Amino acid sequence: MKNKKNKKDLKDAIKEKGLQLEKLEAHVDKSTVCSDLYNKVVLEKAIMNKELQDLENDNFISRVKQLMPKKKTLICDYFKR
Repeated sequence: MKNKKNKKDLKDAIKEKGLQLEKLEAHVDKSTVCSDLYNKVVLEKAIMNKELQDLENDNFISRVKQLMPKKKTLICDYFKR
């Protein structure tokens, strides 16, 4: 239940950042302050999108994969063929 609420909050925040970007886009070329603010909002939106993607992909299998050590490929493995 908490996870679904968090997803909804993130989706709402992403929509809000999108609206901010639309408003700032017209003023980006006019001043450096607007340009910096636009870049900051773009980064915040990207971070929120990544968090949402991580929440949607967070399931039991992905958590188990994180716990299991990955087999590293050695250079000699390429020459066994």
